[in-house]
Amino acid sequence: MSKEKNMVSDAHSAIIKEQVIFKSLVIDTIFWFPSLILAILSGSVTLYTDVIKKGNEILSTFFSWYALKKMVGGGENAYDYGMGKFENITGIITGVVMFLSLILVFALTVFKLLNPSLLHEESTILAMIVMFIGVCVSTVLWREKVHIAKMGYSPVMEAQITLFKTKAGTDLVVLIALILAMLLEHNSWAEYIDPLASFIVIGSFLFSGYRTISTSLPDLLDKTIEEELQLVVVRSLADFFDEYEAFHGVRSRKSGNYIYIELFLEFDGEKRCKEIQDSIYRIKESLEKEIPHSSVIIMPCTGKFGCIREPCPEQP
Repeated sequence: MSKEKNMVSDAHSAIIKEQVIFKSLVIDTIFWFPSLILAILSGSVTLYTDVIKKGNEILSTFFSWYALKKMVGGGENAYDYGMGKFENITGIITGVVMFLSLILVFALTVFKLLNPSLLHEESTILAMIVMFIGVCVSTVLWREKVHIAKMGYSPVMEAQITLFKTKAGTDLVVLIALILAMLLEHNSWAEYIDPLASFIVIGSFLFSGYRTISTSLPDLLDKTIEEELQLVVVRSLADFFDEYEAFHGVRSRKSGNYIYIELFLEFDGEKRCKEIQDSIYRIKESLEKEIPHSSVIIMPCTGKFGCIREPCPEQP
């Protein structure tokens, strides 16, 4: 009964996440076009950098939305372990695109630094207004995603939280840079404010790309579960120590917010099959209660990870 409730809750959670991310995708796309036009008109390399960064963010948000849409539409039923790996792959793709975009952004910034020029006043004022609205909107969307993420862990939502938190910060940096460039334009060194601020945006760009890849790669490569969860498994096995003879290993993997655990246990060969099955049910139920969103499989065996244990050699 509890598993059925969890499935209904997960489906409802996925629908909410899909709707919120789609809203973010639409808002980001709407803001991207005026930002691009103002970057061209103002001649600000910081705005250029921010526009390219926002283009990558739109790509990331689109992949996240597509993954959740497939889940809501039942697409994950075609895969035994769900579509969690698809979420991880989208994170890797987004991170790689970010690093490739850095090459263009860095080249533009260096060129502007070597060839500084003042910004176009009217376009820069409009850009400041757009950036101020952008900071407010990004902050609201970031807080909204933090609230929704409390429903349960999801690589997509974690990536979106990081993305919009960084986005709000970089938008604020761009806004401050534009304000300083306008207020201090009578100084000769004011021409360097814009390209130097661009390096700050590049730094956040680099950090976002690294974090996106580093958080997606371990689960994609089936890294074992965290040490805290391993201790939960050990404690649970200790509670049922009298019900099995030997422990022959554990394997685990994560797919999205689900954790799959395989336990290899040796049972008393003299016990009836029903008694062994009852022990398996008790251990499985205990672990799945202790570890939310987990699926535990217990495999009776006589050797490590299910291998057949070789008999001891006869003594002469």
